[in-house]
Amino acid sequence: MKLTKKVGENIKILDRKLGISENFDVVKREIIIGGRKAFYIFIDGFAKDEIMLYIEKRLQSLDREEITPNTIEKLITQKISYLEVEITDEVEHIEFMVLSGALAILIDREDNAIILDVRSYPARGPEEPDLEKVTRGSRDGFTETLIFNTALIRRRIRDPSLRFEIIQVGSRSKTDVVIGYIKDIADSNLVKDLKEKINKIDTDALEMCEKSLEEFILGRSWNPLPQVRYTERPDVTSAHLLEGHIVVIVDNSPSVMILPVTMFHFTQHAQDYYQNPAVGTYFRWVRFIGILFSVILPPLWLLLVYYKGSFPDWLKFLGPKKTGEISLFMQFFILEIGIDLLRIASVHTPNSLATALAIIGGLILSEFAIKVGWFVPETILYMSVAGLGMFAIPSLEFSLALRLFRYILLISTGFFRIYGFIGSLIFIFIIFVSTKSFGGIRYTWPLIPFDRKSLATIIFRKPIPEVKRRPEFLKTKDKNAAPPDDEVPN
Repeated sequence: MKLTKKVGENIKILDRKLGISENFDVVKREIIIGGRKAFYIFIDGFAKDEIMLYIEKRLQSLDREEITPNTIEKLITQKISYLEVEITDEVEHIEFMVLSGALAILIDREDNAIILDVRSYPARGPEEPDLEKVTRGSRDGFTETLIFNTALIRRRIRDPSLRFEIIQVGSRSKTDVVIGYIKDIADSNLVKDLKEKINKIDTDALEMCEKSLEEFILGRSWNPLPQVRYTERPDVTSAHLLEGHIVVIVDNSPSVMILPVTMFHFTQHAQDYYQNPAVGTYFRWVRFIGILFSVILPPLWLLLVYYKGSFPDWLKFLGPKKTGEISLFMQFFILEIGIDLLRIASVHTPNSLATALAIIGGLILSEFAIKVGWFVPETILYMSVAGLGMFAIPSLEFSLALRLFRYILLISTGFFRIYGFIGSLIFIFIIFVSTKSFGGIRYTWPLIPFDRKSLATIIFRKPIPEVKRRPEFLKTKDKNAAPPDDEVPN
C-alpha cells in the first residue's frame, strides 16, 4: 500500500494499522512545517527525547520558502541535521519502522514519509555472564540489545571481512536475527544453507528467542545432545568467528548461537585460555575426569556392589555394610530426582534465600535420611561426586544431556545388571556417533573420524602461537590461523 498526498488519509490508514487511537504508547503529534500540516508518529519509550526536541525545534522554525519546491529532498539534505534518515512511500515499511522504534514524519501534499532512526531501547549495561565467569579476563558480556552485541564483537575484530547480515523472522514479531561470519574464512556453503533455513521459517514469533530459532534450524529431534553452542561472552564469540564458525544473534537475548560445533566445544571454557598452557591443560583434564565421573560413577559403583563377591578382597570396601531400608538402586534414583528438584528450586529462589535452600536441601535432608535408615552414606557420597562433575561442565545444555544418559545407565544397571550396563553404554555410544551437527558435521570429531593433531589440541591447551591451522571440519577458505612464515614481517 502506498501513501497518498493527503496527510489526513495517510494518518487514517496508519491509525487502522497501528491502532494509534487505541494504544496509549503510540504517539501522534501534530506540528506545522513551513506552513504545512505534518505529523510525528512514534512509540513512546523508544524515541530519544533530546533528539526529538532538537528536530522539532529545527523543523518548526522553517518558512515556506525554505522547503519549496522539492520539500522532502530539501528537508533531508539541508534542514534535518541527523545521520540515520530514509524516505519511503510504503505504508508497511512505515508500520515496521515505527514499531521498531523509529520516528515517521508525514507532511501534507507529500506522498513520501521521512523515517528517522531515533530509537533508544531500554537496555542494561554489559556485565560478566553468571554461567561463564573467569578469574582473569574481560568482564563484559552480551545484553538483550542486538546492536550492543554486534558492537562488542566488532570492538575485538576490526576485520573488513566481518559480516553481520540481518533477517526478520516471525510474521507478527518480526524479530531481528543477525548472521555473523568472516567472509574470507567461513565456508560459504554453510552460510548459504543457514540463510536458506532461516528465510524458510514460517511462524508468528520466536517466543523463546534463540532457542526457538535453533529448533527451526535443526528440525524436530528428541536427541538430547546440543548441536549448537550458546555463549554470552564476546571474547568467546570472536575466537569462534576467527576459527571459521558462524554465529547467530537474536534480538532480545543475551545469548549467541555458535555453529557448527562438536561435542568437545561443550567441554571448553574461556578460563583455559586465560591461564598458563600447563595450568589450562591441568584444568581441562580435571574437567574431563569430572565429566566421566558424572556419567558413569553411580551406575558403575552400583554394578560393582551387585558383583561384590566376584572381586578380590582389595575391592570389597566398595560395598556398604548396611543397605538401608530402601534398595541401593532406588536410593540412587531418589537422589537423582532430589538433585533435580534442588536445581529447579534454586532457579526459582531469591538470591537472599539461596544459601538457606542449599543448607536445607544438601545437608539437613541428607543427614536425616541417613539417620532414619533410608539411605547409606556411600550413595550420597557418589551422587555428590557425580553432581560436582555435572557442575564442572561449562555448557548447561550438554550437562543436562549427560544427566539423561546417566539416568539410562542407572536404570539399565538396576534392572539388568551387567547386561544393562554394557547395553546402555553401547546405546549411548551409538547416539554420539550417529549425531551430526549443523551442516552434517560429525559430532565426535576429531575422535571419530580420528584426527591426531586436532585431538591433541583439544586434550592439551597448547600455546596460542603453536595453533597454526583452523579446524578441518569447518572447511574454511583460509586454512591458516596465522600467516605463513614467508609472509611474516621481519
